[in-house]
Amino acid sequence: MSSAISPLLEKAVAGRRLTFDEGVRLIESHDLIALGEAADAVTRRLHPEPFRTFNIDRNINYTNACTAVCDFCAFYRPPKHDEVYVLPRDVLLQKIQETVDVGGDQILMQGGLHPTLTLEWYEELLRDIKRHFPQVNIHGFSPPEIHHFTKISKRSLREVLERLKAAGLGSLPGGGGEILVDRVRNEITRGKVLTDDWLNIHRVWHELGGKSTATMMFGHIETLSERIEHLERLRELQDETGGFTAFICWTFQPEHTAMAHVAPAGAFEYLKTQAVARLYLDNVPNIQSSWVTQGEQIGQIALFYGANDMGSLMLEENVVSSAGTVHHLSLESIKRCIREAGYIPRQRNVFYEYIDAA
Repeated sequence: MSSAISPLLEKAVAGRRLTFDEGVRLIESHDLIALGEAADAVTRRLHPEPFRTFNIDRNINYTNACTAVCDFCAFYRPPKHDEVYVLPRDVLLQKIQETVDVGGDQILMQGGLHPTLTLEWYEELLRDIKRHFPQVNIHGFSPPEIHHFTKISKRSLREVLERLKAAGLGSLPGGGGEILVDRVRNEITRGKVLTDDWLNIHRVWHELGGKSTATMMFGHIETLSERIEHLERLRELQDETGGFTAFICWTFQPEHTAMAHVAPAGAFEYLKTQAVARLYLDNVPNIQSSWVTQGEQIGQIALFYGANDMGSLMLEENVVSSAGTVHHLSLESIKRCIREAGYIPRQRNVFYEYIDAA
């Protein structure tokens, strides 16, 4: 281990909590090998089992209409744009059927902030899905969408979440997190939820007994210390609620966006940031690899840099691919990546329960 950061790495490996300043020292380090070894040691301590996991789901973007303006997004369209769509219900249900047919148990359902769809429309959507597919978990509606629902319905956050849960919402994704620092959010988005409200949406969902995931999109205008500030806010909320099942980070994909001039972060920065996240988020049980943005090889190497999960087979993905990054892995490829890393592949659900035969 590097002499400069070895005491900090030893502290984290031993299970002692890193301070904010120590997190900044680690993220500023360039000793990728030492960071990876430490992150892997923490992962093995938290997950001594011989398995590494994956799930089968599909990202269904039910609409691309969005009243927010995000400079980093190539997917959204202004509400009156001629490319705006809302997926017909039969098309959406067919997408779910195709997911079930290949062994999937979940859909990730997110969309833009549509200006006219009502809370009742979303409730009926959830009920319709559950009528047809009672066994499928709906991992749906990012915090920016939930915040938007409270505005269009003029109802409290708790009531909105209670109603969505009653209609069939199973878990909450961590989308729209980007960097949980308002300086950054104000600079790259307009009309979108800020940090405290993003966190509070998860807080209330957790208070209602729900589980969710946490995310970070980095490598744009944030500073290194702001990445740690993001992790700190997540760690604080997890201390409070314990409701996050996993953390997923990925690098900003600039192509076709209003931030196309930003040089993309590479594999070094991705692996370093994920490793530091594993060391810092001592209360979040699982870390997902992001092969969707990094490709197969780096996605596999991420299993040695803090990840214990290869993420999703992801039968469909529209947001990252809109920014020009398209990686596809078959189910067999995901399993092979896990086997080559020295582990047994196991299929899991969003709650990290094994759902295949051992």
